[in-house]
Amino acid sequence: MAKQNKLKQIGQCRIVAGKWRGRKLAIADVEGLRPTPDRVRETVFNWLQSYIGNAVCLDLFAGSGALGFEAISRGAEHVTMVELNTRAVKQLQDNCQILSADNCQIEQQTAQQFIAKTTLQYDLVFIDPPYQADLWTEIAQQLVDNKVLNDNAKIYLECSSKGELPLLPDSWSLLKDKTSGEVRYCLFENNV
Repeated sequence: MAKQNKLKQIGQCRIVAGKWRGRKLAIADVEGLRPTPDRVRETVFNWLQSYIGNAVCLDLFAGSGALGFEAISRGAEHVTMVELNTRAVKQLQDNCQILSADNCQIEQQTAQQFIAKTTLQYDLVFIDPPYQADLWTEIAQQLVDNKVLNDNAKIYLECSSKGELPLLPDSWSLLKDKTSGEVRYCLFENNV
């Protein structure tokens, strides 16, 4: 009898609202993976309420997919989730299948590789890299340089509450800024 190759999971992530409200999705056991907490996601998506419908979204450093799946649940037209870790990608694919999320695309590569090659422009971008990698400035500038953002695109950025905000493009204006424990989360608008 063949052994089943089952992903090791560290828990679940609950979708806060929308068509999949209350659904719990498995999270792969990947070192450093920290899904955006329910309370933070609820606040962020309240901020995004008037922008999310029919938005084309990009979830960089997707990890658990908490932000991307929440966006689809709340009416986004399409979400591209970019994640490098093989186990996380497999769990994202499994969760897409469970939800029948055919408007969700998973890309296994670095955020930098994806941004460099994409020809799409996005209405909403989620940036939540591993804190120790310190990639916020590089990714933000690459998004602008490669014209990945639509005019007035909204950018969600999550970073450590310890320290200053990273250096970001001049075209980004801060709309919202909040902290919750160790997490600082902000919403920016791309003003071209």
